[in-house]
Amino acid sequence: MTLKPSSFLTSSVATISGTVSNLNNELLEYVNPEKPTHDHSSVYYQRFFISKFTLGDRAIEAKFSTPMVVGDGDTVTVSGYQKGNGFQVLAYANQTQKVSQHENWIVLGLGAIFFLAIAVGLLNSELVAEGALVPKIFLLGFVGVAMYMGYRALLIREAISLLQS
Repeated sequence: MTLKPSSFLTSSVATISGTVSNLNNELLEYVNPEKPTHDHSSVYYQRFFISKFTLGDRAIEAKFSTPMVVGDGDTVTVSGYQKGNGFQVLAYANQTQKVSQHENWIVLGLGAIFFLAIAVGLLNSELVAEGALVPKIFLLGFVGVAMYMGYRALLIREAISLLQS
């Protein structure tokens, strides 16, 4: 097992390499509360595929929108950050099966730009200029969401670049 920290976000993103053991795959499914009882279309469901395993002596948890391609005994390099007692995976490369995967950081970046554009539009509105409280709260909310999405996109991008180096 090797641990290699990032130079850009040194305290946040690192890589771990090793052999997978104790693999446990789960499916976490959220159902939209507005789903009609007779309609079982997938549009009302949000699915997360969770893989928990041990890499060397470290507990690893990977949560992706598609199932992780990994099996017991595979040699894997994961990139992510420490979260509680486990290591949260942002990207991985399976050397045994020659597969790598990560979430889409470009969509997160575009989402951040979208929310920031809404905040700028709200900032130029007449209600904010008059000093109304509710538009200022919305302005702070949109800026906060934009900053979170931008930070998350940077974390994923850094995790990908650590895997490639």
